Amino acid sequence: MLENQPLSLYIHIPWCVEKCPYCDFNSHAVKEAIPEQDYVNALIADLDADIQRFQLTNRTLHSIFIGGGTPSLFSAASIKSILQQVLSRFDHKPEIEITLEANPGTIEADKFTGFFNAGVNRLSIGVQSFSSDKLIKLGRIHDSNQAKTAAKLATASGVTSFNLDLMHGLPNQSIDNALDDLKTAISLNPNHISWYQLTIEPNTIFHSKPPKLPVDDILWEIQDQGVKLLHEAGYLQYEISAYAKPGYQCQHNLNYWQYGDYLGIGCGAHGKITNSSTQQIMRTVKVKHPKGYLDKTRDFLDQLSEVDQGERAFEFMMNQLRLHKAFSIKQFQTSTGLPISAVIAKLKEAQQKQFMDCQLIDNEEYWLVTETGQRYLNDLLELFL
Repeated sequence: MLENQPLSLYIHIPWCVEKCPYCDFNSHAVKEAIPEQDYVNALIADLDADIQRFQLTNRTLHSIFIGGGTPSLFSAASIKSILQQVLSRFDHKPEIEITLEANPGTIEADKFTGFFNAGVNRLSIGVQSFSSDKLIKLGRIHDSNQAKTAAKLATASGVTSFNLDLMHGLPNQSIDNALDDLKTAISLNPNHISWYQLTIEPNTIFHSKPPKLPVDDILWEIQDQGVKLLHEAGYLQYEISAYAKPGYQCQHNLNYWQYGDYLGIGCGAHGKITNSSTQQIMRTVKVKHPKGYLDKTRDFLDQLSEVDQGERAFEFMMNQLRLHKAFSIKQFQTSTGLPISAVIAKLKEAQQKQFMDCQLIDNEEYWLVTETGQRYLNDLLELFL
């Protein structure tokens, strides 16, 4: 039986100073003054439309994530206005996690205390590298010193937690280069580190002009040694690319990976909403371009579709299997509305291939990805197609 899942909110702010050559997110380089107040008004109107569309007035809000683009281009006053209006519309815990993505450039970094006073209690800082030549190659507008300063300002700002976003497998990057980046990040003592391999995505500059990336053997060695460094420093890996000190896992992203619900407001934002009354799972996509999104003559909603029952098992696995945490049969059933018989044969096949283990806890079956399954995750996921 399909049950309503924890409800998060994603808010997309699409503007950035420059478009990075590896970025496939819906972001737009600033060419003129950002229509900040108009966009704030549109976000709240978008939210109200979703609340009415999905009858969400009685749902509790689990977390908020403000992403982009570069949300830290907005003023602290605008962020405060957004958060006050959002939180007035939902029940929520006083300590609800509210994350804002930020650029390490000094202009944005100086706003960190302002963002904290606006209600943000978690910052995610897009460092990507501490190597000057790598930052230039990645099209980043900050330098290594600004990145370090941003981390120190985050520590001093009052936020409960902050994350450093770091890439590896960069153009012409050696094992030592990659591990030096990671050691620098660890030395800044963030509560959370997102450490992931650069991938070349379609519709990016790097896709049309591919840089020379490290070979697979080097990539594997970077990953292997890097995980050991993180573990030795007290960071626990709880997702493919997420490492946190105990108690500091990103609750918003955890809800994504556990196939939770989320509203998406803002340019091109995606949402997923479960309705236990109708036994439906709906997906939304908002108008992508700022001009279209701010056009008062059209709807914010660009696409509305139902997740077919035949797609739910794969969607659940595609998210859940990223986590280094077992899921129960009950969790599968209430998240998808499907009986376990829909996937039990595939789970057992994965077990035979040593991709997954089955554990019995309090007379209930829990399924967990093994180290082999983590290494060959794509092969594991193919079993559920």
